[in-house]
Amino acid sequence: MRALGALLVRDVRLAARAGGSAVLALAFFAAVVTLVPFGIGSDAKLLARVAGGVLWVAAVLANLLALDRLFQADYEDGSLDLLALSPLSFEGITVAKMTAHWLTTGLPLTILSPVLALLLNLPATAYTALIVSLLIGTPAVSAIGSVAAALTLSIRRGGLLFPLLVLPLLTPVVIFGAGAVLARLDGVENGAIWLLAAFSVAAVLLAPFVGAAALRLNLSE
Repeated sequence: MRALGALLVRDVRLAARAGGSAVLALAFFAAVVTLVPFGIGSDAKLLARVAGGVLWVAAVLANLLALDRLFQADYEDGSLDLLALSPLSFEGITVAKMTAHWLTTGLPLTILSPVLALLLNLPATAYTALIVSLLIGTPAVSAIGSVAAALTLSIRRGGLLFPLLVLPLLTPVVIFGAGAVLARLDGVENGAIWLLAAFSVAAVLLAPFVGAAALRLNLSE
């Protein structure tokens, strides 16, 4: 547990430093959401209807900015080989990496989302659904992204393959997340939040084992 905690703290510090991936993700998230009203117009009702989907798509894309290099820096400088020789298992390494990513990217995006929702005229009644859906769904983004990052670790120009691999897998997260916000906006219950929770739990539980298998495969080459 001490090794896991040390790796988690290290990765959080690296991501949160000035110019780190977390800062870039937040800036990208804010830029995308800010540009949307200029693209689709200032119709308040239209902006409110698309707000959930826009915020969810922007959050997923912002999360992906640093995910493709989740293991890459450690792989290139040899740190990953040292971690493989440490008492920490590959499953533990994957858990530490995806947790650090969520703490420095997914959680800050969730906190920032209500502020940006003001720009899209999202009614206050839907704010709870937006925050809860992001809190539930963004861990799945980090989990699935960590698996894809591990799979493409040793592939030359794997960063180009990464979005093609991970975006189809994240489609249910966007559908359920945006659907939960829209359901709250319409005052109906469509079960999207529960489907999102089930998908996220499955992704978080399976990701460490699949990611560990991918790391073993890449490091054994």
